[in-house]
Amino acid sequence: MISLRRFGRYGLVGIGNTLAHWLVFLALHQVAGVSQAISNLVAFSMAASLSYYMNANYTFAVRPSKRRYGLFLAGMGCLSLVVGALSDHIHLSPWLTLMSFSVVSLMVGYAYSHAVVFRRRDP
Repeated sequence: MISLRRFGRYGLVGIGNTLAHWLVFLALHQVAGVSQAISNLVAFSMAASLSYYMNANYTFAVRPSKRRYGLFLAGMGCLSLVVGALSDHIHLSPWLTLMSFSVVSLMVGYAYSHAVVFRRRDP
């Protein structure tokens, strides 16, 4: 079941994460000329560290661990790479790439984080 309070916290953390992601993506793609796929993956990886620790402590109240961090980066990193690669393939505007990834990652990221990464084990 989705907790609206928890989803709201996830959204607040996501605002900061999104700003960091967008800035890194635009710097790599627009300034350095790196492909959208790689720019999206690198930007996600950098912003994800902040997001992971904030969500572990603030949103889900679960102790951070290397295993959980790896699960989060692997799952969401694959999503960022797929969205970036698809954007490259169809020549999508970088702005649309950022917006579409932000929307998709909000919904998929919350479900994945809740069900897999930060799932609480019953004793």
